Amino acid sequence: MRLPILNRRIHYWGTLAVAIPLFIVMTTGILLQLKKEIPWVQPSERKGNGKVPTVTFEEMFVKIQSEPGFEHLTWEDVKRIDVRPSKGIAKWTLSGDWEFQVDSETAQVLQSAIRRSDWIEAMHDGSYFGGDAAKYGVFLPAALALALMWGSGLWMFWQPIQAKRRKRLARAKSQMNTTTP
Repeated sequence: MRLPILNRRIHYWGTLAVAIPLFIVMTTGILLQLKKEIPWVQPSERKGNGKVPTVTFEEMFVKIQSEPGFEHLTWEDVKRIDVRPSKGIAKWTLSGDWEFQVDSETAQVLQSAIRRSDWIEAMHDGSYFGGDAAKYGVFLPAALALALMWGSGLWMFWQPIQAKRRKRLARAKSQMNTTTP
């Protein structure tokens, strides 16, 4: 099979193979790029009073538990705590993708909101759709197919340029041969 035909077939079938995963990666990538600008994706960061944390995690935890609907919160519900001394806050990410921003000097809850960036990131890498099976079984092959399509597309772009150059050189060479006695 000739290379130009093979390139076209790679593009034809490769497009089908990567269409849905690539669409998901593109749209979630755009959302992740803009997560600080879109509060729906990730809550805006508040500022606390101080720069040095003076309250304990236990005191912050008790304050979060005092919020309506979070009375039965346990430490097992805490996914991570991100301390930002320069902002004077601690961001608590809980199960259910709730984020609490707590003043690290007063333990006052500054904000509570849903944080969607974590599941958007899981969609972006494919793990949302079935863990490692989808991540490595669908999204990685789609990325490899896309890389192959990128290479073959560059080749298809370069071929006409190269053919025109060859024709131009051949024409110039033939003109030199006909004009030279």
